[in-house]
Amino acid sequence: MVEVRLNVNGTAAAVELEPRVSLLDALRERMGLTGTKKGCNQGACGACTVLVDGRRIVSCLALAVQYEDREITTIEGVDHPLQQAFVTHDGFQCGYCTSGQICSAIAMLDEHKEGTASAVTEHVDEAPELTEDEIRERMSGNICRCGAYNGIVDAIEEVAG
Repeated sequence: MVEVRLNVNGTAAAVELEPRVSLLDALRERMGLTGTKKGCNQGACGACTVLVDGRRIVSCLALAVQYEDREITTIEGVDHPLQQAFVTHDGFQCGYCTSGQICSAIAMLDEHKEGTASAVTEHVDEAPELTEDEIRERMSGNICRCGAYNGIVDAIEEVAG
């Protein structure tokens, strides 16, 4: 066991865990932050997406020890207009993927503002326009098994407005 200092949602905590424990399991099982969901546990679905220093990561593939003293934000620490937009546009159905979708969308909007290109950006030397195709591509790492994609896209478009 090792002691790891995790800064989560603005609060520092020392957590005793095995070095092989994923950040997802540390958050859920050691810290009681169950808003971040365990979906596929293989990095493919995005249900476990959290923000680290403002960037999105899939926490099931990250070892907690790698993120010592970094700023981690889970859905419990989010206060963003996207949350209301998801409700307004029915951007969730069962809600299981919603926390990962919202964290991912927050970081995606920041990436776009920074001018980061995606796989569908036509001219990578210019600031990309945030089209529906851009949003869908940039959010493609987050899977909604209920099919609420139209509402998710509408919510992101509203906030990006």
